Amino acid sequence: MDAITFIGGISVMAAALCISIGGLGSALGEGNAAASALRSLAQQPDESGTITRVLFVSMAMLETEAIYAFVITILILYFNPFWDYAVAAAAK
Repeated sequence: MDAITFIGGISVMAAALCISIGGLGSALGEGNAAASALRSLAQQPDESGTITRVLFVSMAMLETEAIYAFVITILILYFNPFWDYAVAAAAK
């Protein structure tokens, strides 16, 4: 196995691990937030405006984890400095 194949394989595995952990963490956090908000709405229906507003803000903050994981995955796949180094070394 040459260096280009090895670096490419490791990059793909790292990207897959990054997006899967980031997506799983975000999904679990959003599910817990939604469950808590629904429980709160069932107990205090007259506070629905406040609960819903706080829920939407917390969902936006939780979603940033998935967005950051996606950005890091794109960086690993398409802007990997090790890949450029391996290609330059293989060309010599």
